[in-house]
Amino acid sequence: MSDWTSLWYVWLILLLVFLLLLCGVSASCIRFCCRKKRIPVETFPRHPCDLAVIGIDSDSTAHSTVT
Repeated sequence: MSDWTSLWYVWLILLLVFLLLLCGVSASCIRFCCRKKRIPVETFPRHPCDLAVIGIDSDSTAHSTVT
């Protein structure tokens, strides 16, 4: 069995994996913190609506045909 210190490429691979995990965890934490501090913005701004009102009295022909 060979000595672990002579296997430099194993230590290099372990170091790269550790750095990738560290970058992933820190990026997730930064994204989570920025999401909480951000003010919610409406995706679609509200526009005033137009409303049409049509009055129908009992003498109207439209009312007599419906009833």
